[in-house]
Amino acid sequence: MGEIRASVTLENRDDRGAVRLGLRAETDVRRTTVEGVVDTGAVTLVIPEEIATELGLEHWGTRTVVYADERREERPVTDVTIEIGDLATRTEAIVGPAGSEILIGQLVLEALDLIADCRNQKLAPRHPEGPVLAIR
Repeated sequence: MGEIRASVTLENRDDRGAVRLGLRAETDVRRTTVEGVVDTGAVTLVIPEEIATELGLEHWGTRTVVYADERREERPVTDVTIEIGDLATRTEAIVGPAGSEILIGQLVLEALDLIADCRNQKLAPRHPEGPVLAIR
């Protein structure tokens, strides 16, 4: 079994809001499509610094992150919209160091109701009719 990679589109949430308010044209929405690694051990989405800058994402705080080698570091946090296939959600993202990989963590998978199909190395919908979120 190998890693699962997925094409993701990341979009500036503030730009999209400005379009809805009639303050910005659709063509002015900053977005990019890139490949990310599905990381079921990661909690949230991680995007590299250069993509956050390209999309004009504002940092609103920091989070302590723990790397695989147990190092700890404070990293900026931002908000972004992520789209995988025809599913999209707004989410918090940790801004990783320049050159780091995009990591698609559990919160994104849960919000989009996707499961990691390791055998076929792809993301799959949990329900064929679309995301179904449990509320208890």
